[in-house]
Amino acid sequence: MTKNEMLDEIFENLKVEINADDSQSDKVNESLLRLKVDGAYRDVKRARNYPSHYAEAWIENDMINYYTNIEAIARYDYNKVGAEGQSIYSADGTKIEYINRDSLFNGVYPISR
Repeated sequence: MTKNEMLDEIFENLKVEINADDSQSDKVNESLLRLKVDGAYRDVKRARNYPSHYAEAWIENDMINYYTNIEAIARYDYNKVGAEGQSIYSADGTKIEYINRDSLFNGVYPISR
């Protein structure tokens, strides 16, 4: 699987997931979702802290191991649009408490320091 194939698959999975929710299906913003998927990939890649001498092909192959992290981070970031900076939201008897985004990086360890 290439980087682009992985990112396209994550994008399509998340799009299907959002469309399955009747309250969200008419509001899916594909360009924003694509930005969140690409951003999640970059964030995981940055967290891995690959040495500069690593070949891009090796890095892309290694990043496939973090598919679930990338997908979870992209989902979190997309769902948090409009609520940036908030950790808890409460109104009209509804309470939303967001998890710590850093917890989505569990298992993503830097290669070098």
